[in-house]
Amino acid sequence: MNAPLRPLADETVRRATADDVPRLARLFAAVFATDPVFNWLTRDDRSRHKALERFFLRVLNCRTLPYGETWLAANGLAAAAWIPPYSPQQSPSLVDDLKMVPTILRLTGVPRLSRAAAMASAMAGAHPTEPCFYLAFIAVAPRLQGAGLGTLLLERTLARVDAARAGAYLENSSPRNLTLYERIGFKVTREIVARRDAPPMFAMWRPAKGN
Repeated sequence: MNAPLRPLADETVRRATADDVPRLARLFAAVFATDPVFNWLTRDDRSRHKALERFFLRVLNCRTLPYGETWLAANGLAAAAWIPPYSPQQSPSLVDDLKMVPTILRLTGVPRLSRAAAMASAMAGAHPTEPCFYLAFIAVAPRLQGAGLGTLLLERTLARVDAARAGAYLENSSPRNLTLYERIGFKVTREIVARRDAPPMFAMWRPAKGN
């Protein structure tokens, strides 16, 4: 597979464009501001929220949007950023990683940079070796959480994964979301703990359709 699949035949969910990136970065920053892993990683000062936005701007522009699998619903109030198996960002090169260092440093500050390195190493160690669709981030605006938008995005985008007969992978940092992911076919494969003082994440795998 070396090209994006056809667009979703559903006007309630559409592919994100470059024009959507600023508001999606704001959405992800708002939602992940209370995430246990991001709370552990990110700086604890007045620069924190702006650093979160810059981080998501960078990830969206360089690691997800160019490969055609970033999707949104409700006019940008819910979004899912996938990295497809044909993207080189599934296994970024050293050059790619080095380009991210200034963004990561702004996100963590010097005192917490070692936390980011430990988390990145732990996540890389848990990542599947076989090609898959990787759900980098999914978010629903706080005021719309519980309305089913997250499930809608997952169902629509997983239909594309199934059409490609590929597996899907994610890291879940919120225990309360385990049931949601398990309901749509994901199973926990391992617990990811970067350091003793780090909050856990759960590596979750959904096998290819027919497997």
